[in-house]
Amino acid sequence: MSDSNVNLTEEQKDRYWSKTRSLTVIALVIWFIFSIVVPWLAPQLNTMTFLGFPLGYYMIAQGSLIVFVLTIFWHNWAQDKVDDEFGLGE
Repeated sequence: MSDSNVNLTEEQKDRYWSKTRSLTVIALVIWFIFSIVVPWLAPQLNTMTFLGFPLGYYMIAQGSLIVFVLTIFWHNWAQDKVDDEFGLGE
């Protein structure tokens, strides 16, 4: 953060960190779902196919990676919006 953080009131700092914490929790929930829950459910997902592959296999081999990359970009975009809202953007 830049020196402009000093100009924020305590209420603004609390709101900023609340929004930042919420974004991080959402990103961690998405990560948990696609790294723990989806592999756990792979046998049930394998009863369906996607692009000719069993869905559970596809989600573990490629789908989860796609979701992880999209989550990183989404989190960065959303955090930039929060930073700009509070005057902490670049």
